[in-house]
Amino acid sequence: MPTQPEVEPSVKSFQQLEALVKRLRSKQGCPWDQQQTAASLKKYILEEAAELAEAIDRGDEQHICEEAGDLYFVLTLLLVICEEKGGCSVADALNAVCEKMLRRHPHVFAADDQVMPSEEQLKTQWERIKQEEKRR
Repeated sequence: MPTQPEVEPSVKSFQQLEALVKRLRSKQGCPWDQQQTAASLKKYILEEAAELAEAIDRGDEQHICEEAGDLYFVLTLLLVICEEKGGCSVADALNAVCEKMLRRHPHVFAADDQVMPSEEQLKTQWERIKQEEKRR
């Protein structure tokens, strides 16, 4: 099993965002946030992703930061809603993507003495691992 990287201070920021969203969804929270559903958030996810893409195209670092934050917010809201319904939580989604990236990057998280594959070998490896995941 690949070794996990050290936990960064940004973990606290993820926890703070999740706590903020849960407060907004609580009885003492915001009516707009309380009314949202997974389906109602689809348009906001697409809007925020498009705004982030535009900021990237412009090379506007300040707006990239802002729009990435907005996208994090909407995705966190989506996952809190899913968790309320007995589904996937923020932690579940983050753990799943971490496990996936560890699996898909054995050249980074495996033994330190491993030779770095070429770009073509990396693409082949990535696709092979994705296919193995689909067969599970």
